[in-house]
Amino acid sequence: MKRRTMPAATALAATAALLLTACGGGDSGSKANDKIAGADSGSTKASASPTESAAGRPRITLPGDLSDTFESWKTGDTTKDAVLGDVARRIDATNYAIAQGDPELPALSFYYSGGALPDAMDWVESIAKDGYSITGVNRYYNAKIDVFDSASAGVVYCEDQSKAFAKVRKSGKVIKTAVNNDSYVVYTTRLEKNKQGVWQTTKLTSQRGSKSCTP
Repeated sequence: MKRRTMPAATALAATAALLLTACGGGDSGSKANDKIAGADSGSTKASASPTESAAGRPRITLPGDLSDTFESWKTGDTTKDAVLGDVARRIDATNYAIAQGDPELPALSFYYSGGALPDAMDWVESIAKDGYSITGVNRYYNAKIDVFDSASAGVVYCEDQSKAFAKVRKSGKVIKTAVNNDSYVVYTTRLEKNKQGVWQTTKLTSQRGSKSCTP
């Protein structure tokens, strides 16, 4: 697959600032849309790592120094919870690929498709080439979901990167940065259900410092 290449300077700057949106997935660089109306109630905080799903789904185990937590990530609606479940697995897959430095990780193409897939692969590759990984805790919360029809949906959610940091891959040095409004990111995604029943992310945009996500 031919992939677009991100400028090295951009990737380096992003890594030094908590890897920017890498913790949540490939970033198209577009401004996020308004919130999608939907459920914002559900379970208490829970981690989706390690992820082991139904037969055929990839098993993803994040390294010991990295975790993803998902707050109120269930609605009680079967379809909406299936969508949110695959969003969480896609996030885990992305962070695992970054930790492994592997843009060809099969889990990426399992949970991404369309234009979002090459964007995610490019992002993982750029971080690996610059010699970085990630460490700490990524917190995902305030998920809003809108099911458009039987095979498409939209999800808006927040990420708290205040406890997640870039890590130099060779030395293991953690690059800590000050917490500010840019430590909080809002993501707007579109998902489409494939023939195997997987809700794949086909579009993903983000906005850093959104008032909908900052404390």
